[in-house]
Amino acid sequence: MIAEFKKEDRSQMTKWIGGMKKYTLLYKASGDGCTSTAFHNACNNKGPTVTILYNHDNFIYGGYTSVSWRSIGNFQTDTKSFLFKLYQNDTWSPVKMPIANYRNSIYDHADFGPTFGDRDLQTFSGKVKFDGTIFNLNGKTNFGSSYTVNDENYKSIANGNLRVKDIEVYLVEEEPWRKTPKWNTMLLAELKEKIEKYRPLPGLKIPQARILLVGQVGSGKSSFYNTINSIFRGYITSQACSGNAEHSLTTVYRMYQIRKGIRGKPMNFRLHDTRGIEADQGVDANEICYLLDGNIQDGYQFNPSVPVSTDTLGFVDSAHVSETIHCVVLVLDGTTVDVMAEKVAERLKKLQMRMNQRGIPQVVLLTKIDKICERTEEDLSNVFYSPLVKETVERVSQIMGLPRSHILPVKNYESEMDLNDNVNILALMSLQQILHFADDYMYNHLDKHKEGISFSFHGMFRNIIIITMSAVVCLLAFWFYK
Repeated sequence: MIAEFKKEDRSQMTKWIGGMKKYTLLYKASGDGCTSTAFHNACNNKGPTVTILYNHDNFIYGGYTSVSWRSIGNFQTDTKSFLFKLYQNDTWSPVKMPIANYRNSIYDHADFGPTFGDRDLQTFSGKVKFDGTIFNLNGKTNFGSSYTVNDENYKSIANGNLRVKDIEVYLVEEEPWRKTPKWNTMLLAELKEKIEKYRPLPGLKIPQARILLVGQVGSGKSSFYNTINSIFRGYITSQACSGNAEHSLTTVYRMYQIRKGIRGKPMNFRLHDTRGIEADQGVDANEICYLLDGNIQDGYQFNPSVPVSTDTLGFVDSAHVSETIHCVVLVLDGTTVDVMAEKVAERLKKLQMRMNQRGIPQVVLLTKIDKICERTEEDLSNVFYSPLVKETVERVSQIMGLPRSHILPVKNYESEMDLNDNVNILALMSLQQILHFADDYMYNHLDKHKEGISFSFHGMFRNIIIITMSAVVCLLAFWFYK
């Protein structure tokens, strides 16, 4: 067995540690030298590390610590550290051995290599020579002193010896499943500025991008508008009626404006809020067509017993592209994805068909993601490091038939009294992506418009030639017979 930290080994380690992880080699005894100085020079003050020993008898084992090595000459406390075994006599047999006495998690001394517990696993001290095949380590083992090893022992973990082919130490870093810039006040300011400066594609005479919010009852459609509105107002707002109820709280079709500050001008996009979808109520396939095509005016009162028709008061017969919908946001409750009513899912699919027929891009706003993952609830900036959120995004992608990049996790303001930078950053990143998709629709419309003009011009030019030639033929015929 070669000394290699393979893909399946990394996957197992990540399961034990939790989250999404990547591993970067910091130290390798066969390359850097098996000395305590080389180890500490390479690994001190780097962060969490995993130490792996490749036994000469094809046992692979080691230890993980979430604290940095620092050469402090004493024990370090780490409640997350553990010892492990991956292979026993070349056979995959993963075992995790958690810390029991966390105050003695690692012994961090400049004269020692990686040392876990009260010498549960002391790899080496000083300098160990390589004989061309192995390092005969001069360390000690006392498995079970500070770590819970259960039925494991020196024989089952290391075959009763410290002869190793190599020792490796890897830096353990968080690996996001979706990469974003570093979350800080600078990013928040940049996002706000970009959205404030947003302008729809020139050439189509569209003053504002129009975004339609469609989703289940209680999924957070209106709350998303309130969240965006709050960010630019500078305080928590509740302009759109939102909350939890058996039936949709949205009974009026609204085309909400977002203003810069309290008395600022409206920005160049609108969020259109419509009634929530239920198994037997809510926006249907016929109604969505009128909404998408801009036939329904702001303030229309939904009435389940009287569906929208061309006879509806205020119905717009032929709306300009500036009045139509440019992107649809399907809002889904992240906590109920697996229990979504079949009829609701069918309704959403039918609505998507109408959107696809018109070439209107769709994204999914996955709300309440703080309720999916405890770690994300504690710190929203962990959202793209959470395997649970990632799995939910992947399931929604399959259910809705959309790429994963179109699934946008968010957390709306619900019980908060004050604004939170992380909530704002996540919401604005989602809004920015939505506006990009709206621009895509406009580009497609502009291309078709130009093609139509080109086709009309060429058609007109052809007709002129035909008419001219016909006139010439007639004149020639006239003179000939004359």
